[in-house]
Amino acid sequence: MKKKIAILGSTGSIGKQALDVLSHYPEYYEIVAISARQNIDLLEKQADCFKPSAIAVTDCDRGRELKARLDGYDIKIYYGEESLVHMIEEMHIDMVLVAVVGISGLKVTLASINKGIDIALANKETIVAGGQLVMETARHKGCSIIPVDSEHSAIFQCINSCKNHEEIKKVHLTASGGPFRGYTKAKLGKVTVEDALNHPNWKMGKKVTIDSATLMNKGLEVIEAKWLFDMEPDQINVIIHPQSIIHSMVEYIDGAVIAQLGRADMRIPILYAFTFPRRFPTMTEPLDLFQTGSLTFERPDIHTFPCLQLAYSALTMGGSMPVVLNAANEVAVAKFLREEISFNQIPVIIEKAMGKHKILNNPKIDDIIYIDKQTRLSIG
Repeated sequence: MKKKIAILGSTGSIGKQALDVLSHYPEYYEIVAISARQNIDLLEKQADCFKPSAIAVTDCDRGRELKARLDGYDIKIYYGEESLVHMIEEMHIDMVLVAVVGISGLKVTLASINKGIDIALANKETIVAGGQLVMETARHKGCSIIPVDSEHSAIFQCINSCKNHEEIKKVHLTASGGPFRGYTKAKLGKVTVEDALNHPNWKMGKKVTIDSATLMNKGLEVIEAKWLFDMEPDQINVIIHPQSIIHSMVEYIDGAVIAQLGRADMRIPILYAFTFPRRFPTMTEPLDLFQTGSLTFERPDIHTFPCLQLAYSALTMGGSMPVVLNAANEVAVAKFLREEISFNQIPVIIEKAMGKHKILNNPKIDDIIYIDKQTRLSIG
């Protein structure tokens, strides 16, 4: 029987690659639902290609327009802010790929888990803002959460060789260093949006690419690793690895270090999330170690790129502080992309927001949404 898949964020980088990956295995997977915020031109093409049973558009006006365009199709169109949750709650789905951007992924992830649906997670903010809540709910419902990020997929694969969690000493998250590796703070003050979007190794969405340039992407991954793999902050290490060949490593108490290597191609972890615990042949070129050459490693420069340290601080403070970190970062990145602030002002805005926040321990979904909203309003 085919596994029924929902791709949330199907018009984004991860969503498009996921559709491409699954199109090679029609005998195993059926795309039953897709979604986007407002890119209905691409949604219309995807609907024609994959014939899903349902589509969600979170922008009301664009959703109404898509409904009119697809009038002759046997596809139910959901639109509005709660459209993702309504679609998930009303459909029979075996696995949801959460590839939407930002905090909007939290509600639909929890709704999916509460229905007993397994999650392929490509939305960092869901675990950063609601890690404890999400993981506890998943354990209670017996749902699997399989990470799609290349680094967390790598750790997930390495940890599968271990039967006892107590045997794990550390996890090592690798980072490319982004386009500004080696820059000084003064030089960073002059970079443009175009410069920051020019990632040397990966093709990603704008927000994630800016996060990679500030190293906040890695900071968010540190918080994710704590919840996904039940780690303490001092067990999570970040290593700059410019070649992006080793996607992460797990160090064991006996001194062994197991690494996952591969090309910088997101289709590999995307495919693994859907096929786990099996492995299917992939359409990507195999890694040629002879062509790869040297692999190098550096310590991150947290003075020049303070976002990474801010993420560690938020994780250590705990409670609702990661919610503030995430919300402030989203607002600051958006301001930078609109050229309203300089690159170096991003961590300044985040640190200021964190300094104003009174921590709430064990926040629930309504608390998280409220704190997220208030943080954004306070920044403007």
